[in-house]
Amino acid sequence: MQTVSCPSCGAPLAFKSHASVMAVCEFCRATVVKDLDVVRDLGRMSDVLEDYSPIQIGTAGSVGGRGFTVIGRIQLRYASGIWNEWFLLFDDASNGWLGDSSGRYVITTERPLEGSYPAFETIRPGREVELEAGRFIAAEKRVARCIGGQGELPFRVGEGWEARVADLRQGRAFVTLDYSDGEKPILYAGSAVTLEQMGCQLLRDDEAIKASAGRYRGKASTLQCPQCGTAVGYLPGMTPNLVCQNCRSELDAATPAVQVLRAGDAAESYRFTVPLGASANMAGREVQVLGAMRRVDDEGKRWNEYLLFNPRAGFSWLVETDEGWWRAEVMDEWPAAVGAAAVRLDGAAYTHLYDYTARVELALGAFNWKVAAGDTVRVSEYQHGQVRLAGELGPEEFTWSRSTRVAFDQVRAWFGLGKQAVHAPAETVAEAASVGSQSGKFLLWLCGMNLIPLLLNFSGAAPWLLIGMLALALPPRFVKNE
Repeated sequence: MQTVSCPSCGAPLAFKSHASVMAVCEFCRATVVKDLDVVRDLGRMSDVLEDYSPIQIGTAGSVGGRGFTVIGRIQLRYASGIWNEWFLLFDDASNGWLGDSSGRYVITTERPLEGSYPAFETIRPGREVELEAGRFIAAEKRVARCIGGQGELPFRVGEGWEARVADLRQGRAFVTLDYSDGEKPILYAGSAVTLEQMGCQLLRDDEAIKASAGRYRGKASTLQCPQCGTAVGYLPGMTPNLVCQNCRSELDAATPAVQVLRAGDAAESYRFTVPLGASANMAGREVQVLGAMRRVDDEGKRWNEYLLFNPRAGFSWLVETDEGWWRAEVMDEWPAAVGAAAVRLDGAAYTHLYDYTARVELALGAFNWKVAAGDTVRVSEYQHGQVRLAGELGPEEFTWSRSTRVAFDQVRAWFGLGKQAVHAPAETVAEAASVGSQSGKFLLWLCGMNLIPLLLNFSGAAPWLLIGMLALALPPRFVKNE
């Protein structure tokens, strides 16, 4: 470890890793560059935005039997959100990175890049990328800008520094191709991990987070929509992309000064079955509904999706369709293709069901990525027993999620909904109403036909006519009120 004096304020500044070439003074925020035995001040580094990550400088853990300590961080922003890259010093003096995005974590280390590699411009999410290490699927491609930093870093970076990266996946394996320094990328390889798997120590608790960020991590707060004044619920620092439930304006809440990205019109009258802000205890975990979307496919079928959040487990989904309800989670381990009609995961083959385009018709509330009405993704679904896998391909990202069925009564019990609250989507209700309408028309026709015998023999035909009318009228009435 090398200790120097900050050239800006004179405070002691320690370089723990021999690979570190710059550090951010924790006292004056000066960016200090180490060049042999000389240190220079490159100016002030911007503070990170409201920090809700449980990780901090000094957090320790292990992966694959190798211990590590967090010694630095850069915070990056791209079109759909913000994420942290934590610089790690392993016990054997080597270095690595811990990616931290929306409560999901990936550890990678730099590896030699041998053989051919694709140009950044040619990479497309969902497409196969062949490297010396094997064949991978492009999960995400983005251009991001550095907006803040802390601690030690292995390269010079400052406000405005741009990163060009592509993330690839194969099963649980994770690869990043970093094109920030030129046309030939730097390759980082590793895998998805959780805080529990890393056995992290010295994590920040809720009180420590509140002390630095002004609010608790994972605890909902509210802000006023600058466009119409409606109170909008969100998670500070974790769901910066908001859609006002009243005027449908798209808001950016990444900073204390909330910005209106696009003004909206008054929201159409639509009642989601589970209201925004509702909470539930699912399998011992408290979750809260942050956002809700209504989607439609190529054939006009509609369904609702609810974004749920738990402070430790992160984000998940509850999906309401005309086939019933489903719980869904984004997958860290991806399935492998088995021919053109199936994929395999954990030894089980999932059969292809259908492909379709899903378009957002309405989005309200808070989301951990940028969402707006009109957004589309291409979906491929596969099924094994009562479990479904769905691959969603968008313009900049490809993801896999796993869904399992949930009973209507379970949803009702979780959220404390009344019996009439849990209903089928609009198509099912419309179909039932249509059945009732057709039955009603048939009833009127039947009454007309019976007028003839009724006029000829009123006393004998009247009781039987009344019984027939009741038998036909009651079932449609039940259908309408179900």
